[in-house]
Amino acid sequence: MWIRGSLLVLFGYLLGSVPFGMLVAKAFDPGLDLRKAGSGNIGATNVARTLGKAAGVLTLLLDAGKGIFALALARIFLDGPAYPWLALVGGAVFLGHIFPVYFRFRGGKGVATAFGVVLFLSPETAFVLVVLFAAVLYFTRYVSLGSLCAAVGLPVAMAFLGRAREYVTLSLLMGFLVIYTHRENIHRLLAGQESKFGAPRKE
Repeated sequence: MWIRGSLLVLFGYLLGSVPFGMLVAKAFDPGLDLRKAGSGNIGATNVARTLGKAAGVLTLLLDAGKGIFALALARIFLDGPAYPWLALVGGAVFLGHIFPVYFRFRGGKGVATAFGVVLFLSPETAFVLVVLFAAVLYFTRYVSLGSLCAAVGLPVAMAFLGRAREYVTLSLLMGFLVIYTHRENIHRLLAGQESKFGAPRKE
């Protein structure tokens, strides 16, 4: 169990490190350097703003798919409920996305990958987060604010729904790091300079 678990955690981190946003950007526009376009982030929101909704949705699905695939693989190879190992694998994928080994540990903000992890571990929690995110986005048009509210709500929803202690701990970690990766967005929100979804990006 320990050997298999450790290998699955390592695989999760390496898979999480794959920069799907940059790969999608290169597929749609080979000459584009996503880190120098729009916000400079490699996530789905910047891909959508830079290359259109189709590219953004594809990036979102691929980034979320990291967590789902790694956890599905872990569930196949691990015996019993294995809550601690599943939490570790999910956390490894998430950390790989934010701190990718292939790009000097400078990655994305982790929202889509965290969602993929949560969707696999607790679909009910994922549903609550989608509703919360959609409501905030609908009324404010700020993707970042929706993501921040979902990050705060994640551990609360996971605990309220009575999920495993390991999943709640993982949710606290992911929620904290999503807030941390959005620190620049928080400054722009407070200054009234954050770009709204569907509006041209402010330079």
